[in-house]
Amino acid sequence: MLSRTARTALRIAAAAPARAAAAPSGAAGYATLREIEGRLKSMNNMKKITNTMKVVASTKLTRATRAMDESRKYGETANEVFDAAETTSPEVEEKKSLIIVCSSDRGLCGGIHSGLSRRIRKLFAEDGPADLVVIGEKCRAQLSRSNPKNIQLTFSGIGRNVPTFSDAQAIADQISLLPSQYTDVKILYNKFINAQSYEPSFIEAFSEEAITQSPNFSAFEVEEEALSNLREYSLANSLFWALAEGHACEMSSRRNAMDNATKNAGEMIGKLQIQYNRTRQAVITGELVEIITGATASEDM
Repeated sequence: MLSRTARTALRIAAAAPARAAAAPSGAAGYATLREIEGRLKSMNNMKKITNTMKVVASTKLTRATRAMDESRKYGETANEVFDAAETTSPEVEEKKSLIIVCSSDRGLCGGIHSGLSRRIRKLFAEDGPADLVVIGEKCRAQLSRSNPKNIQLTFSGIGRNVPTFSDAQAIADQISLLPSQYTDVKILYNKFINAQSYEPSFIEAFSEEAITQSPNFSAFEVEEEALSNLREYSLANSLFWALAEGHACEMSSRRNAMDNATKNAGEMIGKLQIQYNRTRQAVITGELVEIITGATASEDM
């Protein structure tokens, strides 16, 4: 039989590998806890940011919808004139079209800009290419990759605040200076349906030739010298309508995107908190096992 001293030595030798194996796992547990704490802190900061952006977008949406309603009255009234005159695009053998794309410079608002770019690519696939005037950096960057040769003019800095008629008038002035004579001009914008949905739509801006060839246009008794001014004013009016409505869609989409991001951050925080609690419990259990093993070994010595 072994002596008491020999038995104590064997117990200490048996307990040493267990403590040595437990030490790395404990260190890894602490490292994992620090990583989870860092992720929790990042997600909490992210949740605060997205929630603040949602509140800001909600505040701006109120002003944007008010401006949209006012611009829509002017745009629809101008279109009623052309409807009464039965104005249509002239039928010509060589058709040359211009499409004005109304986007903005800012992101973090879902797929509102990519929807306009997809609509342009689909239109080109169905009806053939056309010249482009792009308002906003987002669609300019997207269309520069797919249709760089079609872009004739670009604008930036529009849409940071609520669009004004002066912005639309300045854009219309630059478009009127383009050298080409277009048979038809269309404005692509995001049409505001409600606070949750929108869709890419077109507003048609007619050329001087289309206006003069209208069957009922003579009833308005417009002088020929004023036709160019009428055409430019109607283009600016339609641009103002499109920009204001697109801005309202952007604010609505950003609010919804930030709301979803805040909810996703909250769900991620909940999962990380559960993971943190389980890992912390595992570390505490491992430490308790080490303490009990060490106390038992000390008692036997």
